[in-house]
Amino acid sequence: MTDPVPITSKDNPLLKELRKLANDPGAYRKAGRVWLEGDHLCRAARERGVRPAIAVFAESLWASLRHQWGEVAERTVVVADSLLGAISSLESPAPMGFVLDLPERPAIDPHMPTVILDRLQDAGNVGSILRSASAFGYRQVIALKGTAALWSPKVLRAGMGAHFGLRLIEGVEVEALDALDMPLVATSSHRGEWLHQARLPYPCAWLMGHEGQGVSAALEDRADLHVRIAQPGGEESLNVAAAAAICLHAGSASL
Repeated sequence: MTDPVPITSKDNPLLKELRKLANDPGAYRKAGRVWLEGDHLCRAARERGVRPAIAVFAESLWASLRHQWGEVAERTVVVADSLLGAISSLESPAPMGFVLDLPERPAIDPHMPTVILDRLQDAGNVGSILRSASAFGYRQVIALKGTAALWSPKVLRAGMGAHFGLRLIEGVEVEALDALDMPLVATSSHRGEWLHQARLPYPCAWLMGHEGQGVSAALEDRADLHVRIAQPGGEESLNVAAAAAICLHAGSASL
């Protein structure tokens, strides 16, 4: 087991980088690295075969975890508890984390069941949709320009590890969807077939639109099918993450 590197200064370059990664949603794009904070995300990455560049542990925790986590990363650092807590954006900072190299953006797989995110703004919604996509077998997620950063800390936390089982493609223009060789299904609150009555294609690509504006007109025109969810309780619309979970479950059940 390689001895960990101790960090005792708040001016350490790694801690400065982690502060940016933990608090700036888009910092990972410039840094080329992602910060995973907390035991759950770290375990999820490890279970998917992800090897972090750096494993970071609070000094108070390292002695009890060294035999379990000591060889998991290319490099291990142990940080004074107060310093590690100071970089976090959480009310209760986690005593461990991983630094990952940002995966290269893959090419669009034309035939892989897909979810398309159209300018979604809320990180919690985006992360929740990633979880649903992974749970229901939609392994490719395409985030169009204007969508919340997929590898930001808030999306990572809301995704609860789903990132590591998905093919994630972000920051693309609408024209990139020409690469898909499958029907596009648009969700709507006011038009289209009722979801529970529709004959859903599979594989397909589901279009999930902006929280307030819905799917853009450009994407509406591309859709092969429009569906809406019956709401007997009378609400005007559903939260996009809730709607996505219902639609993706329905799509997977049609297999």
